[in-house]
Amino acid sequence: MAEDTHGIGRRALFVTGAAAALTLGTVSFAAADGQGQGTQETKTVRGTLPPGCPDFVYVPVEVPAGVREIKVSYTYDRPSVPAGTAGNALDIGVFDQHGTELGGKGFRGWSGGARTEFFVRADDATPGYLPGPVHAGTWYVALGPYTVAPQGLTYELTITLTYGEPGTSVRPVYPPSRAKGRGRDWYRGDCHLHSWYSDGRRTPAEIAALARAAGLDFINSSDHNTHSSHAHWADQAGDDLLIMLGEEITTRNGHVVALGTDPGTFVDWRYRARDHRFGKFAHQIHKAGGLVVPAHPHATCVGCAWKFGFGDADAVEVWNGPYTPDDEVALSAWDATLVASVRDGKEWLPAMGNSDAHRDPDAVGMPQTVVLADDLTREAVQEGLRAGRSYVAESKNVTLTFTATGGRGEQAGIGERLAVAPDTPVTVRLEASGVPRCTVRFVTDEGVLLTSDPLPVTGSGVVEWRTTPQYAAYVRAELRHETAAGPVPGALAALTNPIFLGRQGAGG
Repeated sequence: MAEDTHGIGRRALFVTGAAAALTLGTVSFAAADGQGQGTQETKTVRGTLPPGCPDFVYVPVEVPAGVREIKVSYTYDRPSVPAGTAGNALDIGVFDQHGTELGGKGFRGWSGGARTEFFVRADDATPGYLPGPVHAGTWYVALGPYTVAPQGLTYELTITLTYGEPGTSVRPVYPPSRAKGRGRDWYRGDCHLHSWYSDGRRTPAEIAALARAAGLDFINSSDHNTHSSHAHWADQAGDDLLIMLGEEITTRNGHVVALGTDPGTFVDWRYRARDHRFGKFAHQIHKAGGLVVPAHPHATCVGCAWKFGFGDADAVEVWNGPYTPDDEVALSAWDATLVASVRDGKEWLPAMGNSDAHRDPDAVGMPQTVVLADDLTREAVQEGLRAGRSYVAESKNVTLTFTATGGRGEQAGIGERLAVAPDTPVTVRLEASGVPRCTVRFVTDEGVLLTSDPLPVTGSGVVEWRTTPQYAAYVRAELRHETAAGPVPGALAALTNPIFLGRQGAGG
């Protein structure tokens, strides 16, 4: 076993087209001449990264011809730090001989901090990584120092090459973009889920089973910074479950779900808001047939809060997993965008809710987005989500009907516009089931203008309110659980996108 030490003095700083990156000295292996089938060669690399180092550190590895498999394992120190100070956390991945160019063709896998080792070969790879031939050239082990302790981060990489015949590459098979639907109907989905192909602990089969149990009609795969799961969902799809493919692009300035992209689409994540690169990758998502959905925009974890703005977004996730104060902030911020859209006469941004489930006891389908779609296809579901014809429910037990009706019987539903004169009397009506003892709130551009008494323990009820477009530019509904905290609202049981009132402004 050979060893190498990467000192700070040997680093080279370069710009990848986004954030600065650190490239260390090259690790070289002997040529394949004389290497027998199954022969292995191993080298170990050690180094220390200081606080404030670049977001990504690349270790070049010269891979000779005749290599069947590359395997990498790593460790790093976790020193004690003062309370309130971030400790060490080091992510890992790999790029092949095509290089590390931002958005380039070199990506071969990423496991973040979920694994301590990985391998890649033609016929197989560690979950999170892409199988395929190990071609000769310079590969790059990618280190992502997520947080670095004041003492620095000392790491050790062990790189093993196995020589021999490459094996047969496997042709990927993807799930269909259509399931047996019910025509134009309300379909339930969860579009933010993690499998063992990133930092989740569930297999696609386990996720699909939980989705069916939760009453879902569609799901979207969204593993962190990798599309390696795309080829592993086909046998879980069926007439009763549409499986869309995507990715959670996990940058240092927020996370975004690529919802329903073409199979095999990879979206790079190695940039910050200050790099002015997100628009390029949002365009890539759209070009690949996907939706751009910023996730948990006000989450408090390092790098989780959304800082790229919403100009490229198709929807925003305002409810992520069990309802928390982060979601309350996201909901309030989203409502402010509705007011701005009315004021400026611009397009409005629909809301979504997803589980972000990773492992037990995370509940798949809590919450779930219920969308009015023309059929159970990728395109129809996306069109309904983009149009805001949807509501968010905490479970399959919750069903809502939300309408606004004008004086002559004109009617609009969720995500639609009731185009009537400003002084026209409008009746807003919510029918709900599966929400026992919940309070209904009607929210407008002026704020909460109606709060109902708690619904019966049966969970079903009807709430009506009368207004005019002059008084309320839009109306949306919240259903909240009982709370003992006085004026503080309870956790959400359901949330609708708005109905817009009047002939002017945003919406429709």
